[in-house]
Amino acid sequence: MVVKSKGRYGHFIRWIFIFIDFIVLNAAYFITCLIIGDLNTLPFYSKQVWLMLNLSFSIVVYVLTSLHDKRVVYIDRVLIHLVKYVLLHAVIFLMLVSFIDALPKWRYVFLFYGIFTLSLSLWWIVSRKLLKWYRSKGYNYKKIIIIGSSGVRLMKELEKDQGYGYHVVGFFDSEPTEDLPCYTGTIDSLEDFLNNNSIDEMYCALPENERNELQNMIGLAERNAIDFYYVPQLSKYISRRFGIETFGTVPVMSIHPHPLQNPLNKAIKRGFDLLVSSVVLLFSPIVFLPIAIGVKLSSPGPVFFRQERTGYRGKSFQCLKFRSMRVNDKSDTLQATKDDPRKTKFGNFIRKTSLDELPQFINVFMGDMSIVGPRPHMVQQTKEYSELIDKYMLRHTIKPGITGWAQVNGFRGPTDELWMMEKRVEYDVWYAENWNFMLDIKIMFLTVFNAIRGEKNAL
Repeated sequence: MVVKSKGRYGHFIRWIFIFIDFIVLNAAYFITCLIIGDLNTLPFYSKQVWLMLNLSFSIVVYVLTSLHDKRVVYIDRVLIHLVKYVLLHAVIFLMLVSFIDALPKWRYVFLFYGIFTLSLSLWWIVSRKLLKWYRSKGYNYKKIIIIGSSGVRLMKELEKDQGYGYHVVGFFDSEPTEDLPCYTGTIDSLEDFLNNNSIDEMYCALPENERNELQNMIGLAERNAIDFYYVPQLSKYISRRFGIETFGTVPVMSIHPHPLQNPLNKAIKRGFDLLVSSVVLLFSPIVFLPIAIGVKLSSPGPVFFRQERTGYRGKSFQCLKFRSMRVNDKSDTLQATKDDPRKTKFGNFIRKTSLDELPQFINVFMGDMSIVGPRPHMVQQTKEYSELIDKYMLRHTIKPGITGWAQVNGFRGPTDELWMMEKRVEYDVWYAENWNFMLDIKIMFLTVFNAIRGEKNAL
């Protein structure tokens, strides 16, 4: 990235985007009025309603953290933030108009919020893309320094996407280490560096045994008006989210439970699975019958292939697929390969298009699987990889899925080398620890998109 001038007006971006939020709100209101009819004769079009809409949004902006303040935001988080904004706005607005006895008809209210939600979501997604593009060009960045060799991992995360707008201008450590990226000097030279350079943020990744240095870092940050962040040395061993609690003046870190340990989240995911699988199975004969005929004509044997796989909490279940291979004795122990002679021509087609996975909607309906989750592995694979890969069994803390976060990130199909399975496990564990409903929607969309585009790993 070519770093250009930060500019004097970068801090106005937040306010510009919030101003456009208000434009979107008012545009949605006037579009609603135009759809309903004549502006001069409709009860929904009044100065009172218009004023309450804008007042309610002002309160929401004040109460909730602005999305435009955040540099690292994923699209599923954008949509979750949107739901919070719209729901809180609706509650405040309806309370205010009820108080002044100006409540519009409900059909007008629902129409407005439908238009507003769609418009604001499109604007927020576009605004994130615009900001990332702008920052990737070297503008509106934050100049940061990292202290401690353990911060290399942090630097890699920050620099994964230049659109985040972070520019590492210094890397300091206790001992001279020339092979560190952006190595600037030892900690002794840090104060002079800060006196001669303008820095926005300081990230300290020093180990616990250098706590005296940590106190000095905090003092340096305060004296130079730099935002200070401490990177605890836990990321190597624990990937779950933490929260900070205090007992008097003593800070205590608490591990946040997996989102799907929450009964409400479980109910939402299960309800969605039941709804989608019911609809798919209702119309399944349209697709299932031609595939079943193709399977029977391709080679002797059953239409469905049943295989024992590892499911939730390590319990095995019978996973269903359309049979894509000739009947053989190694189906439960030998993973399919690209030019596997056991595959039939028709079987190769349904594997390439993922049509062989469709019967797993029966597994979803029965409760053995979810639509989205870690792909279930053969029992034999589970026994082997659980001994080779740390955290392998953590992927079984949630139900397996027809598709998953690892699959849409390119880790689908055979795992010929150990590192490939390690990456798959890494993505699966991340999904379990960061689940939210909109993430499931995103994964489903990407799965359909990849299937239409065609995937080279689909064997």
